Amino acid sequence: MNGRSRAARWRSDVAKRAFDIVMASAALIVLSPLVIAISVLIRVRLGAPVIFKQQRPGLGGRPFTIWKFRTMTNELTDAAGNELEVEQRTPPWAFRIRSLSLDELPELWNVLKGDMSLVGPRPLLMAYLPRYSAEQARRHEVRPGITGLAQVSGRNALTWDQKFALDLQYVEQHDLRMDIDILLKTVGTVVSQEGVRHAEQEDMPLFLGHEAADADIGRDA
Repeated sequence: MNGRSRAARWRSDVAKRAFDIVMASAALIVLSPLVIAISVLIRVRLGAPVIFKQQRPGLGGRPFTIWKFRTMTNELTDAAGNELEVEQRTPPWAFRIRSLSLDELPELWNVLKGDMSLVGPRPLLMAYLPRYSAEQARRHEVRPGITGLAQVSGRNALTWDQKFALDLQYVEQHDLRMDIDILLKTVGTVVSQEGVRHAEQEDMPLFLGHEAADADIGRDA
């Protein structure tokens, strides 16, 4: 990469970070009544904690703590001791919150802290890090995002291979104009709830590795 392209990338990154700070701050202010309402609803219906916290890989694969609204009950088994499925632990009203991506609102704090960007590859599980191919691992060359190219191109209806290909496309081509375009498309995707489910499941199956990217077991948290 020559000096000019490095300088251009630096300017793009500075502009992206400034855009993230301004937009995330504005969103937190405008959406604060909704954030408070969802917090109260979860506290009343599900109890504490209201926020779900988990380690996820960020820029360079370095771990950070992601914040999301909790949408599942604390019960892991039923009265007979049988393990509960994700759908059984997610009340209908909570699934509605998830399908509208409202559980992602606390991630605006992650954006302000610099852990995440508004737009970028979604942060997946720490356990996936050793399972990526060299190309798939390039998704960590940029900050993870609340939304991304994969989320407006099919969301959970895509296979893992398709998602990773879109993540790589974003890494190689992203600029502020692309970010704004993805954010605008995200609104339509959320309203239409396009791609909320993967096949007949609510969530994506676990990613087992690049040689078994489409294996259909479990779920991605």
